[in-house]
Amino acid sequence: MTESDLQTHATEIHEQFSDQLDVSVKEIQDRLETLVNEYKVPTSEARRSVVNTYLDEAGMERDDLGGGGGNDRVEVSDIDSPEQWVDLTAKVVELWEPNSDAVAQVGLLGDETGTVKFTKWSKSDLSSLEEGEVYDLRNVVTDEYQGRFSVKLNRTTTIEQLDEEMDVGEDAVEIEGALVDIQSDSGLIKRCPEEDCTRVLQNGRCNEHGEVEGEFDLRIKAVIDDGNDVHEAILDRDLTEELTGITLDEAQEMAMDALDTSVVADEMHKQILGRYYRITGPTYGRYVLADEVTRVDGPADPDAVLIKARSI
Repeated sequence: MTESDLQTHATEIHEQFSDQLDVSVKEIQDRLETLVNEYKVPTSEARRSVVNTYLDEAGMERDDLGGGGGNDRVEVSDIDSPEQWVDLTAKVVELWEPNSDAVAQVGLLGDETGTVKFTKWSKSDLSSLEEGEVYDLRNVVTDEYQGRFSVKLNRTTTIEQLDEEMDVGEDAVEIEGALVDIQSDSGLIKRCPEEDCTRVLQNGRCNEHGEVEGEFDLRIKAVIDDGNDVHEAILDRDLTEELTGITLDEAQEMAMDALDTSVVADEMHKQILGRYYRITGPTYGRYVLADEVTRVDGPADPDAVLIKARSI
């Protein structure tokens, strides 16, 4: 799909919403490019996702543009792309205390294939969900953060409580092996500071909110070789600090002294590359999201481990 093709789609979408929303062709094209180029979403699905997003923002029903929607009904394990409109049947596994007035409810949904975080916005004015109950949820939007997918309930979402039981599948895994690489966007990073957005900035830009100041954070995107397969795992700030002994404040001081944030990832490379770890956590997309990391015994020579891993 060429840039001119995406611009054509963006122009057509802009014509649909120009009377309802203050949005430019460029903004629409950026959304399409993110879905198509970064997340490899088919163009037709990307267009449908963007149109549905603007329908929600404009407070319009899907039939307002004619033709209706027709969401895919999915299981939790099928959720692997952001900004898709889907229907699902799931059980409320757990509810958490919201940390923002903008959020009415937040918690964990689950079905036989696994679990997924959900957020219900206060402005959606939807009925409350109860722990342990099973619901049919229609018109929910998928989202992604650090490889972990979630769903958001919005003003167009419909909620139907079902009189049935549902077993929730276990989606946690355990991997053990040598840490043979740390991917880019590891170490000291910046996240978007906008409310309910924690996307990692690329060159000072958020894919959703454009150029922003950003807030510092730590993470490691680790590649683990268990001898048979290679796995990718994401460690959050707490686990990164625990594993490397480098706190967020120390990382910022290192970067300031060197005038370069890459020195933080370089130092982490020296400390953990070639060593053996056991990582436990749920899988989202291709990543294991680490809940626990334990150092385990392995070969005494880390360099030999890396040479072997890179020769495969």
